[in-house]
Amino acid sequence: MKLTNIPFQTTDWSHVPRETHAGDIGIATWRVKRHGDIRVRMVDYSAGYVADHWCEKGHILLCVAGELHTRLKDGRVVVLTPGMSYEVADGAEAHRSEAPQGATLFIVD
Repeated sequence: MKLTNIPFQTTDWSHVPRETHAGDIGIATWRVKRHGDIRVRMVDYSAGYVADHWCEKGHILLCVAGELHTRLKDGRVVVLTPGMSYEVADGAEAHRSEAPQGATLFIVD
């Protein structure tokens, strides 16, 4: 990831429009800022959320609130709580998100 042509700025996420994305179970509400090929998101998962796909996109992800369970295709499950993060490269390991009690994430990809 190379960050270019982004002037210094602050973001009040409460003013960023929301997009709703359905999972297999529950919904994900995204607030998105785009900077060329870079996407910065604040994502809220409803309680019981289960993603509708296996993701192979790379992310830098920080759990802000709640609890995120990330299921990897090889069977591992990683649990993130507030203050924990994960980093994964594009195409490195397919993963799928679940949020049994709901979660808020900050994601850069």
